[in-house]
Amino acid sequence: MRELTWRGIVIGALITVVFTASNIYLGLRIGLTVATSIPAAVISMAVLRILGGGTILENNLVQTQASAAGTLACVFASLPALVMAGVWQHFPFIQTAVLTAAGGMTGVLFTIPLRRVMLDDPALPFPEGVAAAEILRAGASHENRGSVRALVQGGILAAVLTFTSTGLRLLGDGITATATLGMTAFRLSVGFSPALLGAGYLVGLEGGMAMLLGALLTWEVSIPVMSHLLPHPAGMDAGSFAAQIWKDKARFIGAGLIGVAAIWTVLRMGRPLMLSARALLVRRATGTHVPRTETDLSPRAIRAVAGIVLVLIGSMFLAFSTGRVGPLPALAATVAGVAWCAGLGLFVAAACGYMAGLVGSSSSPISGVVILAAIGMSSLFVLLRATGLFAGVDGQHFAIAFCLYALTAVTASAAIANDNLQDLKTGRLVGATPWKQEAALLIGCISGAIVIPPVLNVLYQTYGFVGAMPHAGMDASQALAAPQPALILMITSGIFLRQLDWTMLLIGAGAGGVLIGIDAALRRAGRGALPPLAVGIGIYLPMNISMTLAVGAILGHIVTRLNAGASSHRGTMIASGLIVGESLMGVALACLSALSGRDSPLSLLPPGTSALLVNLAGLAAFGALCVWFCATQLRSSHR
Repeated sequence: MRELTWRGIVIGALITVVFTASNIYLGLRIGLTVATSIPAAVISMAVLRILGGGTILENNLVQTQASAAGTLACVFASLPALVMAGVWQHFPFIQTAVLTAAGGMTGVLFTIPLRRVMLDDPALPFPEGVAAAEILRAGASHENRGSVRALVQGGILAAVLTFTSTGLRLLGDGITATATLGMTAFRLSVGFSPALLGAGYLVGLEGGMAMLLGALLTWEVSIPVMSHLLPHPAGMDAGSFAAQIWKDKARFIGAGLIGVAAIWTVLRMGRPLMLSARALLVRRATGTHVPRTETDLSPRAIRAVAGIVLVLIGSMFLAFSTGRVGPLPALAATVAGVAWCAGLGLFVAAACGYMAGLVGSSSSPISGVVILAAIGMSSLFVLLRATGLFAGVDGQHFAIAFCLYALTAVTASAAIANDNLQDLKTGRLVGATPWKQEAALLIGCISGAIVIPPVLNVLYQTYGFVGAMPHAGMDASQALAAPQPALILMITSGIFLRQLDWTMLLIGAGAGGVLIGIDAALRRAGRGALPPLAVGIGIYLPMNISMTLAVGAILGHIVTRLNAGASSHRGTMIASGLIVGESLMGVALACLSALSGRDSPLSLLPPGTSALLVNLAGLAAFGALCVWFCATQLRSSHR
């Protein structure tokens, strides 16, 4: 059957533009991305059906390439930190694209040895991989029209609401209620984002409620307590003081909690990974014939790609270092960076692949692994400074910048490893050839990396990032939050400058230990779970984001209960449409603003309009969207 074709590669590259741009926008806005395998599978089926002659295996290869490229957008977690630190004023195409592509390819290579054993592990359900396989099978039997319709409906509604609120400014994008008691402020805040609603649905009830718990503990407990203990700045109202405490203190607790939760997850899966590696060695030693559906890239091809990738990574590190420090420190930084990426790569691939198999790519804590990598790399360069390398203030600034740049390769590797095994699971279920999927994943890394720099530049020049605005006079309220880059910069620079708030981090680490114990007890008792990582994310993200995600999770749970066991596939497609629709409209508005040189060139809001009136209109529109979201799924389940 037709499988890896030139037209499939072109279609996958075109879909790449859509999902890469969507995930970068979503990640810089709220710090989360969504797995793109399922929407990519639906779109590829629709396109290939129009062209004619498509097969289930060709569909699978298209979605494999497109989903890999969309996942590579996770480098939004590290690259903007270079701009926020003042190292870059824009995102250079070559330095950004080449390192991103090479880092992603290491994720593909590292997961190849893990494929057979992890896909055979009954403890790993690979939920999104199985779902994508079901969609491909449905498409092969001409049963996917409803899926495409659901995706398009959700996308159109989200795009219209985003255009009306962000573009025309006729609807508010959130509402906040603040109650003060002396110098203490209690806050509740909800956003009106269709993408967040869809993301909350996909995250699920346990993750959504855990994030809600983190937000409530932060704003209703931790911040009020700290507002009594910390000196109050003169002339600052209680609400502004609370916001400053969250920015400078409380979110450090979330960072410590995320780090501990990620370490625990990796340690917990250590034994299964050792058994998997042992089983893989035994299979190789037998030398038995391997059927087509179990054939990986040849060892010669793997060695060739690995050699090229390491040379590219080293070249980018050396190019970044040259001119910033002397020849010897530049060479030392390059060697240390390549060794760190190569040595850490297999650990990152194993950790992310295993976690994606357990909970799915969307819920896998890539950010926690990246945080650990940032701490480890920064600590390594602090030790190198102790030997006399990178001495002085200039050397210190270079070390911080280099760590941020090198983290791009680690982040790309983690993201692709997180997605790769999910796609290979889909391929196994539909009878695909693994080496062709692995080739498509490598192609996806290249096509995605080409898209990433221009999208980052457009978003930065249009909106800016919190704390880093490219032009004077820009509306800071419209700046992208970029939570992960801000956190990575905070941790990396804090370690070098010895300004990291270890007290808050240690409190977060202690809270993480307690939550790990509670989560384990709940799982043993069969009473659900309380994911510690999700609680940490709820602490770190702004409250309006966590609250809206929780709304989506709760609505999804209600619909599932009312549907009494009916398939949730339509809800998944609608939720994916909401995310894609808002994200793409956001990118389109960003392009329009960049061309016009104005923040809101389409704004129709009359001067002097009450902000409360606009926010109430936004609340009504968001409420109507929630009602439609639930009613549509309930109607389809009773047909």
